Amino acid sequence: MAKTQLNVRVDEATAEAARRRAQQRGVSVNRYIEELVQQDAGEVGRTFVEAAADFMKQYEAVFAEEFEADRPAQARGGRSRPKGKR
Repeated sequence: MAKTQLNVRVDEATAEAARRRAQQRGVSVNRYIEELVQQDAGEVGRTFVEAAADFMKQYEAVFAEEFEADRPAQARGGRSRPKGKR
């Protein structure tokens, strides 16, 4: 993948912390920051999926009730009546 250069200005304490953490991990400062951004982007995706799952759990009964009427009786677990015998 092609690389793009970014220039970022941070205070000296932040720069030193980045250098220290990169050294502890055995990677360059560039790689360390790249990994942080990738991790952050992944967390946003996971957060969205978790929130969507929680939403579905919370409103599952509402969706089931709303859409149950649209399903044929056999799909709902019931028996369909023969035509003309209602």
